[in-house]
Amino acid sequence: MTTPATGASADVAVPEELQNNVWITNIAKLLDPAYNWARKNSVWPMVFGLACCAIEMICTASSRYDLARFGMEVFRATPRQSDLMIVSGTVTKKMVPTIVRLYNQMPEPRYVMAMGACASGGGPFKEGYTVVDGIDKFLPVDVYVPGCPPTPQALINGLIALQEKIDQQSLATVPWYRKDDPTAGMVEIPVLGPDLVDVRQIDIIKAEAKKAAQLAEVETAVTEPEAAS
Repeated sequence: MTTPATGASADVAVPEELQNNVWITNIAKLLDPAYNWARKNSVWPMVFGLACCAIEMICTASSRYDLARFGMEVFRATPRQSDLMIVSGTVTKKMVPTIVRLYNQMPEPRYVMAMGACASGGGPFKEGYTVVDGIDKFLPVDVYVPGCPPTPQALINGLIALQEKIDQQSLATVPWYRKDDPTAGMVEIPVLGPDLVDVRQIDIIKAEAKKAAQLAEVETAVTEPEAAS
């Protein structure tokens, strides 16, 4: 079996008597297809639901839709045996620390799917003081599934899109083998107090608070002489 000599293989001389028996390739071209094929056909989602989108996810797992066709029917009850988190429902500030903690407990490779309008961008509750406008503010999202709520067919389409994304990955560039990648490793768990604080933005929050305090001092200094007069 022969292939056109391109790239690095163009410099390799293959004797004429072996040209029908030798296949010149590299590790990436040899391992990536096999690795991606095994990964995309054995995705184990985590049993994890937040709101009405979770009902549609449960319906998708029923026999009517036969997720076994895609190798995704094994929903796991623990993050330590899962490689796909389907964030299905409204993401409240109270739930974000728990969601991030579950994500950190998942082994790499791991993927995140934002299912529905709420998980993708806040949905109809975006202006609410208790709702986060998208889980992608805290976790790296691989696939967005629109809808309020999405139908089982839409979720299956999102799972197929995830398979297509996995099929294009390379062992040389995936984030879990590149520890300098910002999406690899542990994610800082947000702190829930009077409001939700993203620990990764603590320097920005302190700078904005200092700026607001200085502005308040200036306004006080201006208004005090006016009040005295």
